[in-house]
Amino acid sequence: MDINVSLFLWLFLFAFICEFIDASMGMGYGTILSPVMIIMGFEPVVAVPAILLSQSFGGLTASIFHQQFENVNFSRKSDDLKVVFIIVGFGIIATIIAVFIAVNIPKTAVKTYIGVLVIIMGTLLLTNKTFKFSWGKMAAVGIVSAFNKAISGGGFGPVVTGGQLVSGQRATNAVGITTLAEAPICIIAFLTYLILRVAKEIDGSILEMPVSNFLSLLFSSQVIQWELLLALIMGSVVVAPFAAFTTKLTKNKLRYIIGSIIIVLGVWTLYKTFCV
Repeated sequence: MDINVSLFLWLFLFAFICEFIDASMGMGYGTILSPVMIIMGFEPVVAVPAILLSQSFGGLTASIFHQQFENVNFSRKSDDLKVVFIIVGFGIIATIIAVFIAVNIPKTAVKTYIGVLVIIMGTLLLTNKTFKFSWGKMAAVGIVSAFNKAISGGGFGPVVTGGQLVSGQRATNAVGITTLAEAPICIIAFLTYLILRVAKEIDGSILEMPVSNFLSLLFSSQVIQWELLLALIMGSVVVAPFAAFTTKLTKNKLRYIIGSIIIVLGVWTLYKTFCV
């Protein structure tokens, strides 16, 4: 799909809005932007990798500002950083597995599962239901959320943020942790998609392919639409400080705002699956 200046600006704006919601509330970038881009005419195999890479840039940038605004503590021995490592460590394994099996799972089943899961999570938040924190729960949150992200481009934030809040985590910390943890997960998923795309473009084994040819194809327009990536990366990075500051301003009401957004995203996911 060709991208003219007008479409480039629209993509920038959509990324700006979606990253503002995601970095300030801990969810929404891929969940919102993925169906929007598909409606605009982009193929999922093009849209999802672009969403993954742009969100990694936006997430890393927003994490810096979350730290600066004291929404979260990422010092070397902090519990917040430990939660990030747990979510990322278990999430990377789930991400790689999910990318390989994504083409074999009915999309309707995946979207239904994600929609129902986040609605339940949002309901627990609004009813102020909290369970005892444990590292095992954080590992499970990392696995489920990364699996969602790699398959659909969304579904990471609602599970990670909601899962932390249900486990007793403070709201601003949960948002900051989710924002940072999502970045490496997105990078791993993006690289896995690229390698699989290259493998589909060649005849024979990828292991026997000359490295120069592999790299040329890897970064060619056949695999990556650079204008699309640039528009989404610019939009998601520019908004980072505003999003982090919004988290600081809304910290007392954040749990209920997040719960409401999660339910809306879940209902929207089910609606898009069965009614559109």
